[in-house]
Amino acid sequence: MLQQIYPVAPHPYRYELNKDLQFAAAHFVPAVSAGKCSRMHGHTYFANVTVAGDTLDEAGFLVNFSDIKTLIHARFDHTVLNDDTDSFGADDPNRFPTTEVVAKTICELVQRYLDEKSNHAVCLQVFLRETPTSYCVYRPWPKVSRRPAGDAHA
Repeated sequence: MLQQIYPVAPHPYRYELNKDLQFAAAHFVPAVSAGKCSRMHGHTYFANVTVAGDTLDEAGFLVNFSDIKTLIHARFDHTVLNDDTDSFGADDPNRFPTTEVVAKTICELVQRYLDEKSNHAVCLQVFLRETPTSYCVYRPWPKVSRRPAGDAHA
């Protein structure tokens, strides 16, 4: 098993969960300045998703590891990222399927899932490795405290 050290996102939460996973996907960056990356090609992406919170759910989880993997695999594994027009687009560089935008998209996807849960967990960061020598870390802007009222650690 590969052991990896990730950048740490400082936070005030009691629990931090990290899920490693990989998925295979093809893409191209629709910009001439992207050079060779403007041509269709594929990667085996390696992702680490960091979730944090103070409250466990009814099963004793911050979030089920399997749910995070399923969420990302169902959306991205063995796909052409450019075909996912809900997530990516060819008219705005902020929506091109670059490593940066894919990491941001994963973070937003995980956060939308977490927002449906009652224990107020947050996605703190997504580490996304595109090649053995290239990766991106995405951290969303911190939100105002989402802790339950009356939490002694607030």
